[in-house]
Amino acid sequence: MTYQETLDWMFGQLPMYQQKGAAALNAKLDNIIHLCNVLENPEKKFKSIHVAGTNGKGSSSHMLASILQEAGYKVGLYTSPHLKDFRERIKIDGKVVSKRFVRDFIEEKKTFFEYHKLSFFEMTVGMAFSYFAEEKVDVAIIEVGLGGRLDSTNIITPEVSLITNIGMDHTQFLGDTLEKIALEKAGIIKTSVPVVISETQPETKMIFNLIAHQRRSSIVFADQQPATGYKTDLLGEYQQKNINGVVACIRQLKNFEVPERAISDGLTKVVENTGLLGRWQVLQHRPLVVCDTAHNKEGLKMVLEQVKKQSYDQLHIVLGFVKDKDVKSVLPLFPKDAKYYFVRPSIPRGMDAVQLEELAQEEGLKGKVCKSVKKGLNKALKNATSDDMIYVGGSTFVVAEVV
Repeated sequence: MTYQETLDWMFGQLPMYQQKGAAALNAKLDNIIHLCNVLENPEKKFKSIHVAGTNGKGSSSHMLASILQEAGYKVGLYTSPHLKDFRERIKIDGKVVSKRFVRDFIEEKKTFFEYHKLSFFEMTVGMAFSYFAEEKVDVAIIEVGLGGRLDSTNIITPEVSLITNIGMDHTQFLGDTLEKIALEKAGIIKTSVPVVISETQPETKMIFNLIAHQRRSSIVFADQQPATGYKTDLLGEYQQKNINGVVACIRQLKNFEVPERAISDGLTKVVENTGLLGRWQVLQHRPLVVCDTAHNKEGLKMVLEQVKKQSYDQLHIVLGFVKDKDVKSVLPLFPKDAKYYFVRPSIPRGMDAVQLEELAQEEGLKGKVCKSVKKGLNKALKNATSDDMIYVGGSTFVVAEVV
């Protein structure tokens, strides 16, 4: 198979959460354990840091990778989802995995994948672990896909675990209270492995303390001793919470030499070192066009606070969601005086733009339905003056179509 045929097979034949939602979720670790046994347990051949959380886990993972690269280490980075190309999920020192490796890995194991009905995510995790082991990385930053306890990545024993925060997202899988969701995320805490919590929340603090105590793991709440004086090239004031967790995580890392300079340089060169996209990303300046992948209540609240602090004459918002989001609960966060361009991200899970407009109207948000994300942005650009601001967001998949 060519690289493109390989991707088509992966995306088309196998259930994938991004495309199909709940039907793609296989909430147990049997398949990934079996696969890694067949692959001769690559997850045991490199050191790792495991990162979970509702918001900020992607930014935090990239920050960690950038800092460790600046300290001179060979660093693997596994994240999801991707925005443009599947290979963004698997990187070493900011460079994506080769097309040949992706193609060969799938071709060699295709019969096994089909016979055991492995999910897209299980295959991809196995691929990442194999690549990092084969390339002999010094350390890999592994971002949880969904939850923690039953996530396919949760077969590693990391040097440190990092949990950024807990919010009400994926409640149909993880539970309908912050406490229940925290229990799932706390599943990544391993025996005697230190854990860092970026953000102290009254509802979840007790859960994390309890699980850490049971597993004899030291626990640090990073915002109790905030990492002041650090800046990052990732724009958005909300990144300070991520900086706190990341710096505390680096401080907990044993057997790695990470000088102060590597921390400060790593934080200011995240995009350059890792190629991160879509976090308060400025696409142009006049008019100011910003996109952000925030897609749940807590994330959108932080980003919209940031929008309020910008100076502009008129705000234009290109907005789209996926069907399984609780859109009714997030729409009240959006400003009523903005002009809206309602769009549907072009994936099967994309919410119909007409339906979104109807829900938005109930909240007093007025705008036009557009046939695609690109057309929505073009219409906003046509209507905006050079002193206006355009914000593009609501879903990772909306942002993927404009970066």
